Amino acid sequence: MTLAMIAGLLLMFYFMMIRPENKKKKQLAELRNSIGVGDEVTTIGGLIGKVVHTNETSVTFETGEDRVRIKVARWAIQNKEGADTPKAAAKDEAEKVEAAKAAPEAEPDTEAEK
Repeated sequence: MTLAMIAGLLLMFYFMMIRPENKKKKQLAELRNSIGVGDEVTTIGGLIGKVVHTNETSVTFETGEDRVRIKVARWAIQNKEGADTPKAAAKDEAEKVEAAKAAPEAEPDTEAEK
């Protein structure tokens, strides 16, 4: 009985703690490998910019209008802005819904009826 409870506790610990962390690491690795020129990225330090050059281990991006170029390691990229991210996709969908609500209904053509 005690052995079954310990095994159950270990299984619960795995599914509640370890597995979600591994999934998050895998998604982050895929995100970092998919970065290309022209993508908007955010670093773990909060710097935001547009990617101008990439290689296997680093990413170079420009920040703002002054065109300052910063080179960082790929592991320092936290987020990629764009339609691929779930937040951006949800935001795009919300904007489409708002635009549809704001658009006035087309009035029937009264001259065609005459």
